[in-house]
Amino acid sequence: MNHGENHITVVDEHGNEQLCEVLFTFDSEEFGKSYVLYYPIGADDEEDEDIEIHASAFLPNEEGEEGELMPIETDEEWDMIEEMLNTFLDEQENED
Repeated sequence: MNHGENHITVVDEHGNEQLCEVLFTFDSEEFGKSYVLYYPIGADDEEDEDIEIHASAFLPNEEGEEGELMPIETDEEWDMIEEMLNTFLDEQENED
């Protein structure tokens, strides 16, 4: 997975590469994984629709870079991610 500063390239289920902006990453000791939240670049140009935020798990490889993205499979993980996202968005709003 190659990426610049805050961008990752994600391949969707149709095999299309899509450049995405990383919202934030975090580690979970509970699940022993790292998670990345991201959204497709260009999505925020379209004002009338909510940006669809995606989340994946990943295991950092030896170089400390993000390894393979993995689907999130459990409701527990989704709940935790949703909580992290809500906290993150709240913090963003408070900064204005």
